[in-house]
Amino acid sequence: MNALDFPQKDHAAKPLLMLVDDQPRNARLLQAQLGHEHFNFLVAQSGEEALALLREQLPDLIILDFMMPGMNGQQVATVIKQDERTRTIPVIMLTALSDQASRMQALSAGVEEFVNKPVDQSELWTRVRNLLRLKSFQDELADHNRRLAGLVAERTRQ
Repeated sequence: MNALDFPQKDHAAKPLLMLVDDQPRNARLLQAQLGHEHFNFLVAQSGEEALALLREQLPDLIILDFMMPGMNGQQVATVIKQDERTRTIPVIMLTALSDQASRMQALSAGVEEFVNKPVDQSELWTRVRNLLRLKSFQDELADHNRRLAGLVAERTRQ
């Protein structure tokens, strides 16, 4: 897959992905599968660490493990989706669980996609690409709406 297949904030910047997994080996595997040539990465080993990183930097997409000690993936996703600053960041949940109840809990927390473990690289690439494209369009629309609101306010003052 070509890096140009991924929407980018500007031509020089690579999309920033946050990987949240309590197993460092899993995060390294995801980085290898997705590639440093295509993305920049933030890595957190717990839900609490991920939320702290989000206060400093907003990624374009979050890949979140479902089962972690402390805050599990569903709890982290709930916090992300309730926060005005982070609610539009797409979240892919990684899970070894196959039961419907777990998936429904995560979906109700606002997760956009699921990928089963072990991770199929082509499925992950496709889901990441699709969500980044969607986020790019949403960001463009939000920017356009802000510009329009500014123009309306200016014309109203005139």
